[in-house]
Amino acid sequence: MRKIYIFDTTLRDGEQSPGVNLNMQEKVEIALQLEKLGVDRIEAGFPAASPGDLAGVNAVARAVKNASIVGLSRSRTQDIDAVREALKGAQDPCIHLFLASSPIHRKHKLRMEKHQVLEAAEAAIRYAKQYFSKVEFSPEDAGRTELDFLCEVTEMAIRAGATVVNIPDTVGYLTPYEYGNIFKTLKENVKGIETIQLSAHCHDDLGMATANALAAILNGADQIEGTINGIGERAGNTAIEEVALALETRQEFFQAKTGLTLSEIARTSRLVSKLTGMPVPGNKAIVGANAFAHEAGIHQDGMLKEKTTYEIMS
Repeated sequence: MRKIYIFDTTLRDGEQSPGVNLNMQEKVEIALQLEKLGVDRIEAGFPAASPGDLAGVNAVARAVKNASIVGLSRSRTQDIDAVREALKGAQDPCIHLFLASSPIHRKHKLRMEKHQVLEAAEAAIRYAKQYFSKVEFSPEDAGRTELDFLCEVTEMAIRAGATVVNIPDTVGYLTPYEYGNIFKTLKENVKGIETIQLSAHCHDDLGMATANALAAILNGADQIEGTINGIGERAGNTAIEEVALALETRQEFFQAKTGLTLSEIARTSRLVSKLTGMPVPGNKAIVGANAFAHEAGIHQDGMLKEKTTYEIMS
């Protein structure tokens, strides 16, 4: 059974939810619960964003012993240096670099040509590699990037020393077929792809984040990035609990599983909801109050006779 690594970004992308602001103590409390849940990597924040964020990432890095702690960084030396400072004391530090790659971002945000994007990203990866053995690189808005250029960017990242290449559907634009096809194309065409992990980072703007993450797994993704309860920027991120239970419930189909302690999911969900102030909708998959409640008489009758008539997981 193939293992899918879980990269939790509740403390970084999740905290970017409008109205959410976690203090240092709250970040550490959530991080320790994520450690109990068994996530592999915890993205603790964006150290260059503010002194408070740097201190928060450092507090998490010192508290957590059994998960890799990740700091986000733009492809700039000062950001990389901020992550170095923040991850002092981490047992297993990792830096997550990003630079946009799509035509719309290159033209309007970066005002850079393709070759400039490649040069800037390569320089950042090589600089980070001097200080970190684990380097993840994300071509931001990969979902709207030309496939041939995305192959070129991925190959460059591998050559420069990245250990994980993440393919973000930054704006939640893609369908599962399109997103899965990106992973298939990279697997088939990029030299050295077998030496790194491919990661999937999806947003839920069109309600397809979980479906897209699962499509990535079916096409070779090694890692899924997401948040507890699916919180995050705009409509949120892939809900980690949904991916984990989909893999668990449909093992014969996916032939893959996470290393999560599934009995900790409800506790983790409630803690994140309480500390972020973001209530979980009653009809939310897996962790909603109604997820295992039955109203219709026909359903109740079936449940009394045999639970599996209407419940697919315990």
